[in-house]
Amino acid sequence: MSVRRLAPAEVQPKSFAFTAENLAWAKQQIAKYPEGRQASAIIPILWRAQEQHGGWLPEAAIRHVADMLGMAHIRALEIATFYTQFILQPAGRKAHVQVCGTTPCRLRGAEDILEVCQHRIHHDPHHVSADGEFSWEEVECLGACVNAPMVLIGRDTYEDLTAESFGKVLDGFAKGKPVKPGPQVDRQFSAPVGGPTTLKSVKAD
Repeated sequence: MSVRRLAPAEVQPKSFAFTAENLAWAKQQIAKYPEGRQASAIIPILWRAQEQHGGWLPEAAIRHVADMLGMAHIRALEIATFYTQFILQPAGRKAHVQVCGTTPCRLRGAEDILEVCQHRIHHDPHHVSADGEFSWEEVECLGACVNAPMVLIGRDTYEDLTAESFGKVLDGFAKGKPVKPGPQVDRQFSAPVGGPTTLKSVKAD
């Protein structure tokens, strides 16, 4: 697992507060838990804070959420820096690409996907592209090994990628018309490529 650190102070906002709509939503999440267990709501509330702040989670938001839940700031920081769903650096306006770099994806072509990120977005991870639209990072297993290689963008996964098909995924976001998530080849979810190969019919006795 790579080291995950907060963005440098010069890009951190001085403060954070939820919009009225998001605050009401957060209170609904907190109310789901019994007294003394409100900290259990931290992950969805941090996620909502990240969405409100343009796709990345600043330190002020982490501390704000901790205060809402009556948690020590360090406990909230531990959670935010552990889970890669929380983006700790400024992210591209249109997409932040998380490339799975674990063994199955590496064996199936993740290197090609990383090269596309380096050429089309920025040579180094956690840097926003020159036009401000994209950013990327390499993360640990994203749980779709049978559909390797794959990336996570926002809430959606894009699987069975090649350099060419991944380029089309980026093109879709650039144009504001994302391609359909899931496998980018002719297969349904994790079913065999090309369809079933066994048990196609039942022989009569």
